[in-house]
Amino acid sequence: MNPRRKKRLLITSSLILGLSLAMGLTLFALQQNIDLFYTPNEILEGKNETGVKPEVGQRLRIGGMVLTGSVKRDPNSLKVSFDLIDNKAGRVTVYFDGILPDLFREGQGIVAQGTLKNKSSIDAFEVLAKHDEDYMPPEVADAVKGMSNLKTKQ
Repeated sequence: MNPRRKKRLLITSSLILGLSLAMGLTLFALQQNIDLFYTPNEILEGKNETGVKPEVGQRLRIGGMVLTGSVKRDPNSLKVSFDLIDNKAGRVTVYFDGILPDLFREGQGIVAQGTLKNKSSIDAFEVLAKHDEDYMPPEVADAVKGMSNLKTKQ
């Protein structure tokens, strides 16, 4: 192999190695910031497809219906806790310190973002409520599908 081809091969190999390393580091950094969506039952039992449960301290999003009678407010602060349920009788408690959306109420479909505190509770840093009667995010719609049937049975 002549020196000119050897130099080109070395430069090309170095570029490919450098780009691969940069891509790998970028994907590793992004992996730490991904918020996965779970329903209450998936937090307790694991994802339907894989059976993987979230780990304590993991950032996640949870969607479900606010259980009627479960909202508890601290009279001296903005702290509130409530239970989320889904159509498979999963039940998770959400703790939130802040101002809840105007549309938040019991029996309402919501999405909360936060970290898993223990097996069945979440420290939320954001709570979102649906913005009108007709719209619901697809993930929440799937999670709470059949909730009206569950409510009528109780």
